[in-house]
Amino acid sequence: MKRLGWCGVALATLAGGRLWAASSTPSSLLGINTDKPGGLGVPMQIILLLTALTLLPAAIMSLTPFLRLTVVLHFLRQALGTQSTPSNQVLVGLSLFLTMLVMQPVASDIYRKAWEPLEKGTITYEQAFDSAAQPLRTFLLRFARDKDIQLFLEASHRPQPHTPQELDLAVLMPAYILSELKTGFQIGAVLFLPFLVIDLVVASVTLSIGMVQLPPVMISAPFKILLFVVVDGWNLVVGSLIKSFYT
Repeated sequence: MKRLGWCGVALATLAGGRLWAASSTPSSLLGINTDKPGGLGVPMQIILLLTALTLLPAAIMSLTPFLRLTVVLHFLRQALGTQSTPSNQVLVGLSLFLTMLVMQPVASDIYRKAWEPLEKGTITYEQAFDSAAQPLRTFLLRFARDKDIQLFLEASHRPQPHTPQELDLAVLMPAYILSELKTGFQIGAVLFLPFLVIDLVVASVTLSIGMVQLPPVMISAPFKILLFVVVDGWNLVVGSLIKSFYT
């Protein structure tokens, strides 16, 4: 957990470091250098670093399994008809910890290849950014669809790369987001089907016996929850989501 947190900060730091002139002898406190003539001053470098850190939550929510997990869990709650149970905080917390589990190998790879050499001063910020981008690019390529990648290549008027590893992150990141949204909606639609059948059956029975005053949702909700508990739904859903990132 601690290493994953440091890797998240490392990614934001490396992204910010790409925006200013860095040297191989960083400051002990901020990791920045002001000895280079014509370089940015300390206040401006701190502003750029903090700006890069503000992008970290967006990166975690969009460029990790967090996106698919939250979409699917939201659909599951809607299908169960439990309104606000589990709460948004619980679903986000579960998604965050599952994201840490899935991204642990990628974060460790980034930490070993980019952050540790940067701390030792053996590579520059530019080299560290390139080293950190490779494991992230490999992860994104596993789940980004070719159709979405081609869409953003055409939209940005970029040439077709010779190999997937040559894809720019500016193209790969939005392609990954679109692919994950589609996958999340597909899984959510499948989750809806068994609960929709229960709703239809209950609605048909209540209307046939003339129970028009009582909403069918009030009757079907306990049956849907009971079915979900009997089949150990949380274990099945979460287990299937985790396995989908390892196949």
